[in-house]
Amino acid sequence: MNMKAIRIHQYGGPEVLAEVETQRPAASADEVLIKVHAAAINPVDSKMRAGHMKAFFPLTFPATLGRDVSGTVEEAGSKVTQFKRGDEVYALVQGGGYAEFVVAKADVVAKKPRTIDHVHAAAVPVAGVTALQALVDVAQLKAGQKVLIHAAAGGVGNFAVQLAKAKGAYVVGTASTKNQKFLNDLGVDQPVDYQKTRFEEAVRDVDVVLDTVGGETQERSFKVLKKAGILVSIVQPPSQESATKYGVRAVFYGGQASASNLAEIAKLIDDGKLKTVVETVLPLTDARRAHELIETGHTRGKIVLKVI
Repeated sequence: MNMKAIRIHQYGGPEVLAEVETQRPAASADEVLIKVHAAAINPVDSKMRAGHMKAFFPLTFPATLGRDVSGTVEEAGSKVTQFKRGDEVYALVQGGGYAEFVVAKADVVAKKPRTIDHVHAAAVPVAGVTALQALVDVAQLKAGQKVLIHAAAGGVGNFAVQLAKAKGAYVVGTASTKNQKFLNDLGVDQPVDYQKTRFEEAVRDVDVVLDTVGGETQERSFKVLKKAGILVSIVQPPSQESATKYGVRAVFYGGQASASNLAEIAKLIDDGKLKTVVETVLPLTDARRAHELIETGHTRGKIVLKVI
């Protein structure tokens, strides 16, 4: 059986994304075949498409991008006992999400949050799991601590704000002028407009910095940390020389797919403690447009491709 997918046959700009008819994948013993209802776009998708990540994640062409999916189980492998056909699930897959069907190892799949639709569920896996692991597992954020979250209105940033608030932390968040109200709505305690204020002049004594920007923003962040504080970057390895100079720790962390983390996040969503933010919804066939939008670097929340 065939299906529609958006594939790339070489590295390049958004124009290399092409709609194709390809064979529908089959689930092996420890996998589930998911009928995709929605798939989210992540900044890393465009970087992989452009070839900027090939040193770390080389693609084999033709390649189907997409790591965030929400849909229904079409088929469960013989060793899979926790899912059955028709179950509503969401997953953080290795790739292949821009398609009508995708296979995933059962250990990266969880039941979809009951209280949101597939479009909003697809916005969760990469950003939600990355934010949760970076703040809780790596930084070990505790109640009463102060955390600075860069690009707090973005995909990872807005989840990080909400998760940090749920932990009882004091949250400082940077965003552009147009997103200041959005930061207030998320519950940021100290919003910083980076277009008007250099954050290091307004912020001090931070226990944790979550860097989702990199570059000089990352380097300037060392100045606001307490001694023995920690900077966790999800975009580029931070300078260990600077970490030593300021007496802090600095970690580069990429996030790992985890069904248990997805289940934890689903509970937070269903309990009303975490909301998903989707800025733009496009049909699967508009993947090129979605990549053009993500490359502006100014999206609020997520861009999602609706497959069904």
